[in-house]
This record gives sequence, structure tokens and C-alpha cells, in this order.
Amino acid sequence: MKEIEIGKVSHYFNHIQVAAMKVQNGELRKGDRVHIKGHSEDFYQEITSMQKEHQDIDVARVGDDIGFKVNQKVHPGDIVYKVVEE
Repeated sequence: MKEIEIGKVSHYFNHIQVAAMKVQNGELRKGDRVHIKGHSEDFYQEITSMQKEHQDIDVARVGDDIGFKVNQKVHPGDIVYKVVEE
């Protein structure tokens, strides 16, 4: 198993448990497993819901500003890694 840095959390919307970020590397798909790591966060989860410009999407590519549902609170600057099974 390896992890690829996809981007960094830019904002967290507490009331809807959504993290915002710009995809900086590779692509992210609904169903992908991610590792979110920060100063006080370190957890894994599956991407179950993702949006771009308030529209549901299945794939996010480099340069896309997206929001995705998170299972735990995150903070700006937390790093999002895509987990890749080898």
C-alpha cells in the first residue's frame, strides 16, 4: 500500500462536515480511500460524496476545487493522501 499526496484542506464546513481542497496531484474518485493527516488528525476514510461548484461529481482532476464529506473534523493545512493498493 502506498499513499499519494492529492492536496491540502483549505476550509472545513463544520455544520455539514465537508472539507474543501484543490486537487494538486493525480485524480480522486468516489469510492477512493484517503488518509487525512494533520496536527491533530490522522484517519482513513472512503470518499462517499464529492462536489465541484455545488454539483455532485464522481471524479476530480488536477486543478479542481472540490468539497467532500469527512467523517471527522479537519483543519486547513491538513494533508489529504490517496491510498493506492499495490
